[in-house]
Amino acid sequence: MARVYEYDVFISYQREGATVPAWVRTHFYPRLAELLDDNVDHQVKIFFDDGIPGGTNWPLAVRTALLRTRILLPVCSPKYFLNEWCLAEWHSMARREKLVGLASLERPQGLIYPVIFCDSENFPKYAKDRRMQNLKPWNLPYPQFQDTVEYLGFHREVERIAIELADLIGRAPEWRPDWPVDTPDPDPPRTPTLPRF
Repeated sequence: MARVYEYDVFISYQREGATVPAWVRTHFYPRLAELLDDNVDHQVKIFFDDGIPGGTNWPLAVRTALLRTRILLPVCSPKYFLNEWCLAEWHSMARREKLVGLASLERPQGLIYPVIFCDSENFPKYAKDRRMQNLKPWNLPYPQFQDTVEYLGFHREVERIAIELADLIGRAPEWRPDWPVDTPDPDPPRTPTLPRF
């Protein structure tokens, strides 16, 4: 097992549905990757589960990536806070913050850097307590969005986010092999259906 961080940022998002995954894949992830890479002195590495090869044990890959990531970047929507994987990712990083005394009265900056995809009125209090970056004005998942004037505003906002993330990455605590990583309980095995005679 690696004894250092492997990823700078872990993008946590609601994987069900069409809008959020399409937006992350088409617009947010590619812009963030290139703009963050421009603002750090090493080759930036972002974990985005769309790149997990077929046949991989997905829960194990996600768990391992989270263990080896410096900063969690949740893409928040109301359904994000109902998804057991999203909650496990958020709470794993919150437990890490607690272990090292971050997101506390003495050191309010943490390791969770949330962005708002939509809504935000229905987020839980622990999420609302965090300063979130509002990307609602640019949450269009369509590829044609890149050809609009509004996309320049999106680019500038992601550039600002990349600069803040670069600072957080530089201040992340030293990697520890005992970082807590929560994962949802596996689904119970299905009862086989036997034909009735």
